[in-house]
Amino acid sequence: MVPALVLGAFVGLGILLLVVGLTSGAPVDPVQARLTQLGNVQARNLEELELQLPFAERTLRPLVGRLSRMGGRLGNASSAETIEKRLAMAGNPGDLRLTDWMGVKLLAAIAIGVIAFLLMTLISGGLTNGIIFGLVGGAIGYLVPEFWLGNKIKARQKVILKAIPDALDLLTISVRAGLGFDAALAKVVEKLPGPLSDEFRRALAEVRVGKTRRDALRDMVPRTNVAPLSNFIGAIIQAEQLGVSISKVLQVQSEQLRIERRQRAEEMAAKAPIKMLFPLVGCIFPALFIVILGPAAIRIMSTLGSGSISK
Repeated sequence: MVPALVLGAFVGLGILLLVVGLTSGAPVDPVQARLTQLGNVQARNLEELELQLPFAERTLRPLVGRLSRMGGRLGNASSAETIEKRLAMAGNPGDLRLTDWMGVKLLAAIAIGVIAFLLMTLISGGLTNGIIFGLVGGAIGYLVPEFWLGNKIKARQKVILKAIPDALDLLTISVRAGLGFDAALAKVVEKLPGPLSDEFRRALAEVRVGKTRRDALRDMVPRTNVAPLSNFIGAIIQAEQLGVSISKVLQVQSEQLRIERRQRAEEMAAKAPIKMLFPLVGCIFPALFIVILGPAAIRIMSTLGSGSISK
């Protein structure tokens, strides 16, 4: 039993290290990678060019592509639209698209299902238990990427929410200094990197290729789903339609966002004592009771024990 348990643990650890090694590589700038390929005189054919790609690009990407084609037949239009919206809200991490995401989910389901099957088969020695746990592990593996994507969405929305007041202050200062709205957005993109600047950069690029500013800003709302940003974009669109001065609208919006940021800070400060109550009750108070009441309990037990012996 012990050798089988040790073998199963080593197999699971090896697969986990392999997955981490394939997915934890440093991000490569595509422009720099392309320039490196073009400037490398040693690569004379397609095979050598493919061998210069990272290991994950040569092995993991094709596998995910094959699995994505399998998963594409299982989905429907409504689920595909929901997945595309969630990927856009997460900022398309790893440049993942709909088909890639389905392949990642199937790959995670297969990997975790195989690990659960091998571990349970080696531990229990029964094939039936291994199959059951393998199916359960596959279902868990299919759902794990969704939880990861949800965390990415929440983290990105939190970063955008924190960056909105500073970006709006810089936007207001730039417009009041004489810049146009598009030039002020470009200044925000230049000075404040982050997810919000990425969305502004995409909106400016869409405006340059012919989309109206109103539509480009409106398309940011479903990609972010942050209420203060949606209110700001709605105010800018309404001011453009009614001919109101954008600088006044920006000043009012910046003041309102600063007030909302102060209110959120006060709300988080009010929630802090309640959140601290659970670790106090669960961790600190039991240890404190042991330190205070432990010697008294030991003395009482020794006194009772000595009294019973004397009798």
